[in-house]
Formats: sequence, structure tokens, C-alpha cells
Amino acid sequence: MRPWLAHYEPSVRPHLDYRQGRLGDLLPEARRRFPARVAVVFSVAAGGRLYSSSLSYTRLQRLVNGFAASLQRLGVRKGDRVALLLPNCPQFVVAYLATLVVGGIAVPFNPLYSAREVGYQLQDCGARVVVALSQLYPLVQQVRAQTEVETVVVTRIKEYFPPLLRLLFTLTRERRLPSAPLAAGDLELGPLLRSSSPQPVAVEPEDTAVLLYTGGTTGVSKGVELSHRNLLVNAEQNRVWAHLADGAETVLAAVPLFHAFGLTCCLNLGLMTGATLVLVPNPTDTRGLVRSIHRHRPSVFPVVPTFLVAITSLPDLDRYDLRSIRVCPCAGNPLAPAVQRGFWARTGVRPVEGYGLTEASPVVMGNPPFGDDRQGTVGLPYPDTVARLVDLETGQRLVPWPEGSDWTSPGELVVRGPQVMKGYWRRPEETAAQLRDGWLHTGDIAQMHRDGYFRIVDRKKDMIIRSGMNIYPAEIEAVLLEHSGILEALVIGVPDETRGELVKAFVVPRHAVTLAVEDILAFCRENLARFKVPATVEIRRELPKSAVGKPLRRALRDEVAAPAAQQ
Repeated sequence: MRPWLAHYEPSVRPHLDYRQGRLGDLLPEARRRFPARVAVVFSVAAGGRLYSSSLSYTRLQRLVNGFAASLQRLGVRKGDRVALLLPNCPQFVVAYLATLVVGGIAVPFNPLYSAREVGYQLQDCGARVVVALSQLYPLVQQVRAQTEVETVVVTRIKEYFPPLLRLLFTLTRERRLPSAPLAAGDLELGPLLRSSSPQPVAVEPEDTAVLLYTGGTTGVSKGVELSHRNLLVNAEQNRVWAHLADGAETVLAAVPLFHAFGLTCCLNLGLMTGATLVLVPNPTDTRGLVRSIHRHRPSVFPVVPTFLVAITSLPDLDRYDLRSIRVCPCAGNPLAPAVQRGFWARTGVRPVEGYGLTEASPVVMGNPPFGDDRQGTVGLPYPDTVARLVDLETGQRLVPWPEGSDWTSPGELVVRGPQVMKGYWRRPEETAAQLRDGWLHTGDIAQMHRDGYFRIVDRKKDMIIRSGMNIYPAEIEAVLLEHSGILEALVIGVPDETRGELVKAFVVPRHAVTLAVEDILAFCRENLARFKVPATVEIRRELPKSAVGKPLRRALRDEVAAPAAQQ
């Protein structure tokens, strides 16, 4: 039973024809069809002004070919991992595509990660080549000895700035950034882009294209293996769902490209449709973000709810025209109906909520962008995607509809489709636990309407989502427990109107130890990415526990929620 099919928009078919081949073929296809079209715009806000530079599809192809040939000379072969420690910038696009062309596996890292986090992921993926911003080079050097890294390719954020901004940046900001002399064997990116074309490499659709790291109930990051086919399929599903026209779209990439949402719905989708991709490196600069929209007039603007709240809060928003945006998919956090209505009323743009997870490339379902958008739901399963709800205890029985109700009882959401991952990198047991008989168990609790719309009720996982970024409590707890004065620690997410959720830590001091909140926060800043650092820390004599001594995270959540419910 697939009741959602009856609510598809008329032009969306239940089964799609997917292109075969590899992700790296998207660029030469777009260049052949649209050689003079602008492929990439780098939109940088600085000093109250907006600066932009651009690359055509033809020039982007030359840069990718040059770096691909250089990667081959550095010894990168089919299946080798290349780590990308970059924000949204042209260098990310070049390094990502060049890695795919030579049959390598691109491993995007969050550039906000601490040395501890970068070191772990480099060890786990076994990357021998890293492409990093110059200010992150000291961080890579700090952990390098414990990894297999042989070569670090360094690039400066200013390299694709327009001339005036490049000069201003050099004179005013560059000297304040972390830096270190390059070690023997490490290289600057610029000269590596001038090489000739690479040697052809046979790449199959089922070969792994990308490793994206996500956490789990243990808090240990796992690499999600996504094949060329997985990512091509999901890009095509999104293209059809959003009714995008080849050679006519402009996609604004403010969500990070190192995140599955940005990688698929901005970069891969943009290449597939021959779109112009507007790269915004710092979406937290809300005025700069709005200026980018006003100037570059994107037709597609993937967002997290944090963007919508921040934009709507601008007092002089009426100065800017955002009505070029035709498609505004929203994911990463629940989209509150009030936020959706407020953004729509102030801008004339209707964001629509969807649902996905890294393990599904990532999009699984969405509200129709031009059809029946039902607020409070995450929409309908995509073409060729099947979703169902299973019993929370057994994971087997299908969840029924209670008598007289249009919604099923809550159950765990499981999905199946061609966009579902190959598995977790070198973790067969965890892969088997998550993928059972072809069904991906999401760990999310949902309900289905009789019309086939789904809504997410809660998460079985304890994951916290802050501004669209996944945060795993167990990871933060492990760091807190390394503090010499902390005996016990438990972390939860607390609701926040702007960011979705914030991190709150509860800690118990060791005997005869006096803890200071600021000292704990300073310790976290040293060992965690900034967005994972707790917003608040509460010091307690004890934590709530079960009869067998297991700390009760739910009890703390209920305790925090109780005062809010009384307001």
C-alpha cells in the first residue's frame, strides 16, 4: 500500500529513469551543453559590502582536469580517500570533482572540527591526501603523525576572491589567521591546477564516491558509504520533485557542502541541471546571505530552519527582494508552522519541509513544492522510495491505524530505495544492524496519515540537531568525562527558537572537587567543535538513574520540559 502516490504532483512519476555512470560525468556533460554558462559564483560579504567572482563551466572543467592529473601524480588511485577540509568555496568544488574523476573517494570534513575530531576521522578513513584551507593546516599537522596522511594540499580562502577583496583581505585579516610553513612534500593548490588532463579510470555506478561521517548511539562517528548511483539517483529524485529546468536554474548554496543536504541538493543537483551554483561561505552573516539572494536571484534555496528565523528577524528585510526563489526545501530540524508562515508572509517565498538522513544520500521524502504542502509533516516518500512504520519494540510488525484516526500509532520509520547507502565504512556489524532485509532503520519515530504524508514525532536516537548540524550526546559526554574533576556526565538537547536545539550538560563532580562552569566550557572548547560546546552546564550532586544504575536521559529531558509546559 502506497497511498502517497495519489498525492504526487501530476508531472511526478512513481518510477524514474536514472542515468548510469559516475558523478564525475556531470561536469563534462554540463560543460558540453552550457560551455559559456556561469557554473560557480563565490559570494562573499565583507565590511558591509558584497563581493563576487565567477567561473564558467569551461573554466571549471579545466581546473578539475588539472587537479585530477595532479592527484594521479601524487599517487591517488581508484578507491583512495581524499579528505576535504574546506568551507563552501570554489576549491571545494574543484577538489571534490577531481577526486571523483580519478576514481577516488571524497571525504568532506567539517572545517569547524577540533584536532581531536579531525584526527579520528583521518585515522578511520585512511586518507593519504588532504586538501585544506591554509588556516587549518596547523590543525592537520597537529594530528598528522597518528594518520596515514602523506600529502597536504593547501589553499587560501582569498584565491577566488575578486581583486579588491583579495587585496583588502591580505592587508587586514590574513595576518591574524593561524599559519605554519609547509612541511616537505606538502603543496600549494594553485600550481596543481595547471596540469594537463588525467588518465581515464574505469568507475562503476556501485563504486563508493563519498564517505560522509555521521554518529550513532555510541557517539563514535561512522563513515557512510554512498555510491555514484546512490548520489545520482537522489539528485535526479530532487530534480524531478522540484521541477527544475536544465540550464535555467541558480542554486544558492548556504547549507554546507560537507553536509549530505548541501552536497546533494546544491552541488550534485546543480551540476546535473547545468545550474549556476552560488557559494556562500558564511551563512551566519544573515545580512550578507540576504544580499547574496537579492543580487544573484537564485531560483533554488535549500535551507535549515535557522536560516528562516534569522532572515525573518532582519528589521529592514523589506529592502531586499527574495522573490526569485521558487523552490525552498527545508530540512535538518523540524520546521515549525509559525516559522514557515512568518517567512512566507515577509518574503513571499514558501519553504516546504522534507526529511532525510545521511544514510539515504540524504533525501527520502518531502512536501510537494507546488502542490499540497501539509504543515507539520515531512511530506511524501520520493519516487522509487518506500516507507513504512514498524513496531518500536520488535522492529517487525507494521504499525496500525487506531480506530477512527487518520494517523497511525507511532512507530519506527524504515525506508527502502535506490538512494540508500551501501553501508558503514569498515563496520559490517553496524551495517547489518541498520540495514535489515533491504530496509534502512532510521531510528526516528513517526506517524503516517491515510493520505501517505508522514510526520516525525521523536527520535529514538538521542541525537541533538543544532542549526541543522548533528550532535551526538555520547561524544560530548566522553569528552566531559576526560575532565579530571568530573565523575559523571549526561547531555541532552533543549529547545531553542533560533537554532532548533542547544546542548545542555549535567555533570557530577568528583569527591572533594569544586567545579566551575567556565572551566568546563573552556575544556570543551579545546576538545570539541564550536557548535558542539554546551550552551549551558549544570553541576549536580547526582544524576537520575534507573534501578540498575543506568543514567536516565529522558528524566532530564522531562525535567527541562516541565517548566516550559507550564508557561
